[in-house]
Amino acid sequence: MPVLLDPPEGCRRPTYLMVKHHLKLEILMYLGGLIWFLALPSDHIQSASYFSENSLLPGLVKGGFVEDSYAKTLLASLQDEISSHPTQMPYSWLLAQFRQIGLDVYTHNFTVNYPLSRDLAYEGQNVYGILRAPRGSSTEAIVLSVPFRGSKSVHPSTAAGVALILAIAKFCRRQKYWAKDLIFLITEHEQLGAQAWLEAYHKTSSGRDGVLMSGDLVSRGGAIQAAVNLELFSDRISHIDVKIEGLNGQLPNLDLVNLVHMLCNKEGVHHTFHNRANYGDREYSKVDPYKTWAYSLRTMLEMVFAQASGVPNGNHGLFHRFGIEAVTLTGYRKVDRGSPATFYQVGRVLEGILRSLNNLLERFHQSYFFYLLSATDRYISIGVYIPAVGLMASTLLLRALAVWRSLQLPSLQSDKEKLMRAQEISNCFASVGLTVLAAHALGVLLLRVPVWSALYITSIADSSLAMVVGLVAFTTLAIFLPVLKSMHSDAILLLYVIGLIELATILLAVSLHNFPLAVICSIVFVPFALFANGRKLRLLRILGWLLVQPLLLVALLILGYTSIHFPDDPIIAKAIHAFTQALTFSFVDYAVYGNWMLSVATTFLFPTWFVLWIVVLKGNS
Repeated sequence: MPVLLDPPEGCRRPTYLMVKHHLKLEILMYLGGLIWFLALPSDHIQSASYFSENSLLPGLVKGGFVEDSYAKTLLASLQDEISSHPTQMPYSWLLAQFRQIGLDVYTHNFTVNYPLSRDLAYEGQNVYGILRAPRGSSTEAIVLSVPFRGSKSVHPSTAAGVALILAIAKFCRRQKYWAKDLIFLITEHEQLGAQAWLEAYHKTSSGRDGVLMSGDLVSRGGAIQAAVNLELFSDRISHIDVKIEGLNGQLPNLDLVNLVHMLCNKEGVHHTFHNRANYGDREYSKVDPYKTWAYSLRTMLEMVFAQASGVPNGNHGLFHRFGIEAVTLTGYRKVDRGSPATFYQVGRVLEGILRSLNNLLERFHQSYFFYLLSATDRYISIGVYIPAVGLMASTLLLRALAVWRSLQLPSLQSDKEKLMRAQEISNCFASVGLTVLAAHALGVLLLRVPVWSALYITSIADSSLAMVVGLVAFTTLAIFLPVLKSMHSDAILLLYVIGLIELATILLAVSLHNFPLAVICSIVFVPFALFANGRKLRLLRILGWLLVQPLLLVALLILGYTSIHFPDDPIIAKAIHAFTQALTFSFVDYAVYGNWMLSVATTFLFPTWFVLWIVVLKGNS
């Protein structure tokens, strides 16, 4: 302790300058991080995409897919089946088609026990066919999947996608160059079916015990190297949107993303990223760089918000956890004038992807796994974007250093006085340690509140509303808890130091896995955390830190989104419904898929907020 209060002579001058001018440095660092983030889509910072894995040989071989007429015939037949059985998946029809092609075909049963109810369960069944590698030993595999949607689904029908992968399977069956097993998977209940099949394939469980009963598979292929999830809404396609964001913000290897875009270019299929095409000719940026930057920034922000949610925007996002590189190709119906992409073109794109993946001698490893995209052919690597969070989070560490140094009284000269001062500070550590421990205990309890609420409050409300009531009641109680506790001023400052360090650690740790989530949290939380302690504008500090309470912050964001996008509807009622649905889906994703957004928010972010909330209420220096 005396060493910390009285650093060596060589460290005094830099430390003194940092502490003396810490406020100016903090403002500069925060603004620098924010400006750095906004400047990422600039052509001077981002880079053109390229291939790192040469063994893919993208586009080298001439395509041979000619089964587009067969796909159209299958689509008409499948639509008749769907009309006859609108509420269920046509298992018999699918099994018959796979057997007629000559594949090994199987069904996979699974059950989902709704995590917020004791008696509610759903059953589903997947269908998959395996084309065994004629030139390999079934040690590796590639998956081509489609989520089946009937006529009663709230999402567009994927019958065209089912028809096309059956046509692809027929084409691949006649080829002899496959060195990897090809697995053609048709899943039920959207991502539930894909998650159940993956868990059964790998004999593991990702969510809470007893929620997703994945069952067993009759047969398997080799270790899955890559997967392509296909969602075609029509046989006349306006464009293919390439989706990459996965569970917990994971992304596929950039080489796979580049491969898809390159093959779409080759076959003349219009392709987009987040339904946004590239901004005209790259040469135009020399004439009007501001418009190019603004357009690229919006594209990048679309990815940032999608990735920060931690929710996969397609079945592909569930493969990443198992070390499988995967993307979703979503084909939208052509409604305006112009030439559409047909089964022939999209089929040749899929053929090119499968043949390129078939060339791989090892798993994807050469290109980037951490990146941002501002266009289909432009990327920002982790080494370029990570300083944005680093600068903003470092302001918290600098403030912690300044507060820590303020605990040392400048008038202390003798060793005895310094030792007594160190003893005073040490006596506060017990109180501060118990407070921090209690805050994290509250976070662990908060994670259990949805289950307890759904089990014990369902007598007066449905499970979703009961969960929201429980969460709101628990967090409201936590807000008033600091009123009951008194703390010494030194203890408050120590608590402030610990809260700042913990928040900075959380931001830096999250940024290494999900940068968009970290940068959004940095932009929101850092300014309020820096001014959590002080005498001036205390009411404003209390109000500001209260507004960034995680649960209240989500409610305010949903209210703002609802008022902007649904101005004609009853805003409050619609916002409450959306808030309830958001919390319900968040817990279900945590229980079924292992989405750690809820667990991080409750066990790390909320306790840190609570620690600094005590500082806001009790601090006065």
